[in-house]
Amino acid sequence: MHEFWSFLVSWLNVHAVTPFLALVHLNGLAGDPNEIAAALLIAFAQVLVIGCVFRPLETLAPAEKWSGRRYTRIDRTYTLVMLLGLNPLFAYLLLTPLANGFGGGAAAAGGSETVSGLAHWLPWFQQHPLALFLAYYLLYDFVYYWMHRTQHAIPWWWALHSMHHSQRQMNCWTNDRGSYVDGFLQSIVLATAGLAIGVEPDQFALLMFVGELVQNFSHTNVRFGFGRGFEKIFVDPKFHRLHHMIVDPERPRLHDCNYGQVFSIWDVLFGTALYGEPPRPTGVGDPMVDADNGRGLVAMQWGAFRRFWGAVWTRAGWTPGDVAFDENYTPVPTSHMDLHQFARESVQGASAG
Repeated sequence: MHEFWSFLVSWLNVHAVTPFLALVHLNGLAGDPNEIAAALLIAFAQVLVIGCVFRPLETLAPAEKWSGRRYTRIDRTYTLVMLLGLNPLFAYLLLTPLANGFGGGAAAAGGSETVSGLAHWLPWFQQHPLALFLAYYLLYDFVYYWMHRTQHAIPWWWALHSMHHSQRQMNCWTNDRGSYVDGFLQSIVLATAGLAIGVEPDQFALLMFVGELVQNFSHTNVRFGFGRGFEKIFVDPKFHRLHHMIVDPERPRLHDCNYGQVFSIWDVLFGTALYGEPPRPTGVGDPMVDADNGRGLVAMQWGAFRRFWGAVWTRAGWTPGDVAFDENYTPVPTSHMDLHQFARESVQGASAG
């Protein structure tokens, strides 16, 4: 099995990765081409898991039954673009040169590896790589939790992130549905945190892989979770579905919950965990955001960017709180609105943030 994997990595490197790096003049700057090839193969395996495991579960035990799945198709496209394109490009064509520029990676003399970040501060981790990776992941997930809360709290960032939440049929492909500007900002935040704690590019790719796969599962339209014990530690589909629920006009802050990526412990610790609610429809009621459901990939990106551009130049765009967007893409606090106006056909309630 190991020999077969090595053969696949080598074949992809020789026939695709190395020629591409030569084409864009990044030979020697983007890390080991075999690692890039391995990352692409892992991404392909992830697509297989989503399509062959998570997708059938949606048929067997759906949290919400739909008459059709037409809204889910665009999410599948986003997943393929992100996993097989943008994620590897970022991890190896941006993160590695940046790490090398800050003195990470191989040392200039002798090719030895420099030790930085967490492994440098606590040398014990150098002899315990698994413990080091788990520590990396806890810190990575902690940063993600607070970044995610910020995405919902700051209107100009919500203008971008709202595209991810606009999906009426949240499904196993939804995780990678999002604004590319939002994705770039997320990547910068997480990569900066990774560099600060000393994560190597190949480890960062593994962090992203684990996080992506868990999030693919947590977005899956299924009605089961991990049970009362594990749900207090790990994010499961029941837990994350409540994060995507349409806001209840009678309880407008109910949806302000469940921000964790992999670990739900951060929500428990910081008071944002919500359990015990029945499955609810997902999406947003704000018509300016809900319109994403009728758009293609390019139009969705443009719509999110117009919301962002309309918000970032206004005071309201920097004032924390739930907002909707008017016809000029200017954020309007939902505290000034009757949320019942956002009710849409066959769905009770609306979502503004």
